[in-house]
Amino acid sequence: MTTNEDLALPRPVRDSQSEMAEIVLPNDSNVLGALLGGRLMHWIDVAAAMAAHRHSRNYVVTASIDHLDFKVPVHVGDLVILRSSVNRVYRTSMEVGVKVWVENYILDHCEHVSSAYLTFVAVDAAGRHLAVPPVVPETDEQRRRYEDAGRRREIRRLEMERKRVAGH
Repeated sequence: MTTNEDLALPRPVRDSQSEMAEIVLPNDSNVLGALLGGRLMHWIDVAAAMAAHRHSRNYVVTASIDHLDFKVPVHVGDLVILRSSVNRVYRTSMEVGVKVWVENYILDHCEHVSSAYLTFVAVDAAGRHLAVPPVVPETDEQRRRYEDAGRRREIRRLEMERKRVAGH
């Protein structure tokens, strides 16, 4: 049985790593047969929530998503692979990175579609914020993402301050 003390222990990034796959069906596409951007955003949110939940072992809610670009089109029949993991943890929030790939299994070809950074907050059943255990990056790539997350957080903080001062 897991105790509250166990829940507070630092966890390696690998414990949060998640992967999901979706086949693009006609209902997921626009009239040109390309994946709807909103559907991909939904899948990104779900993939990120899986990683945040695995790390925090609590309910999580999406607080924000950073900039999102769609690099290549995705079509009906393609296989979409979403890989996510926690990049960095703050007191009650965590940044989760999601990388999206499209795989054409007929042609044995895979391309990077999009990457996104989402912020999640751990909450209890009443919606109160909960402390999140620290994340431990173990590889050079994980350490780079950890440091990059700190820079992105500072950029977000500065942008919020700029908007506050401007009255937005």
